[in-house]
Amino acid sequence: MHLRIRGLPATDFLPLAGLSDPELAARGVHRRVADQCPGFPDRIALRDAQPGERVLLLNFEHQPACSPYRSSHAIFVIEGERNTFDAVDVVPEVLRRRVLSLRAFDEGGMIVGAELADGRELEGSLETLFALPAAAYVHVHYAKYGCYAARVDRAAA
Repeated sequence: MHLRIRGLPATDFLPLAGLSDPELAARGVHRRVADQCPGFPDRIALRDAQPGERVLLLNFEHQPACSPYRSSHAIFVIEGERNTFDAVDVVPEVLRRRVLSLRAFDEGGMIVGAELADGRELEGSLETLFALPAAAYVHVHYAKYGCYAARVDRAAA
């Protein structure tokens, strides 16, 4: 089975780049400067911010489905990031180095399965979830803080 992992669209967050701290605060967004790596996982390029890079901490609705599982949570994005991660059969290091919570959803946004996974063994857990007949897509979350990380879909070869 081939898997497609995607970060969030860079274009969704570019309007925030360069805003003043008061302008960001009015939108509920906080600017931070990464002071360690790992520690500030970007949801666009799916990489850890490097020390000194500016990141934005904001609430993001990662599960907009009209179901009981509709959900949002805090995420980091690197300020001004323009490269959205979108690859088939490639797991970014930001996922490999963490314990992950995987949630499989059906087309209606209902959870049909869940797994905890060591990022170094992510593919096996994803294959288990995608073996469920109703599984349409999987959301990956960082298990420690519960924050949304990325979306995974089946992909053509």
